[in-house]
Amino acid sequence: MPAAVIDGKEIAANLRARIGTGVADLQATHNLTPGLAVVLVGEDPASQVYVRNKGIATKAAGMTSFEYRLDKDVSEADLLAKVNELNEDDAVHGILVQFPVPPQISQQTIIETILSSKDVDGLNPINAGLLASGLDALTPCTPQGSVILAKQTLGNLEGLHAVIVGRSNIVGKPVAQLLLQENCTVTMAHSRTRDLAGLCKTADILVAAVGIPEMIKADWVKPGACVIDVGINRIDASERGEGKTRLVGDVDFEAVAEIAGHITPVPGGVGPMTIACLLKNTLDAACAQAGIEKINL
Repeated sequence: MPAAVIDGKEIAANLRARIGTGVADLQATHNLTPGLAVVLVGEDPASQVYVRNKGIATKAAGMTSFEYRLDKDVSEADLLAKVNELNEDDAVHGILVQFPVPPQISQQTIIETILSSKDVDGLNPINAGLLASGLDALTPCTPQGSVILAKQTLGNLEGLHAVIVGRSNIVGKPVAQLLLQENCTVTMAHSRTRDLAGLCKTADILVAAVGIPEMIKADWVKPGACVIDVGINRIDASERGEGKTRLVGDVDFEAVAEIAGHITPVPGGVGPMTIACLLKNTLDAACAQAGIEKINL
């Protein structure tokens, strides 16, 4: 039987609705409106779309959206000055610099300059350390969304074997920490893993975050497994008469869907959850900065 497709759009919409209710409660009880600042450097088309969508979602949730667009030739010093200005702005509770940034700017320096309390991307080493220690932290949005999808689909994840393909600081490592917190048995795999296909086939939950189009094949997947595809890759689609390009994940969706029990599509799976979790982080950050108990969503 073909896998059940996990509807990330619907789950994200429900989460955003709960966040909107939380924001309204915060405004009514504490006269506090969460504010999210997004900084875009340059004119990358994909980044422009992401920033626009984030602004729309932020406003729809009742939050204040601040957008700053800087020239692609801006110096690292000037960008850091803008970040420090936002660090000191009490109306801004979350700061996100849209990556990638131009080569004259160190992405890691930007990550380390954003205050950990306003680091709604969850990439600051302080937040990474808190997460690794099992303590409360602002958590990277895509891993957070991936685990929410798995929990919404499977319920209690305790005891399940999760295999993560990819070890980045943005997805692989934090999703492993989050799944450990759910009492999964977690195996991290990567490009140098021996018998990668065989290892993947042992997974009850398979998270693909490697950045290689359709790398995960049907014979890599355990029958009935829950497959979370984090990849977003644009490939040539002219041979299929679909225009010049199309989006695919790191999983061969059509083939794997015949084997898996549940699977996220690309697009429409993990992607919508990323923005929803960005809003959740902003709400959580606003509460923490005001000394208010986190709103239970």
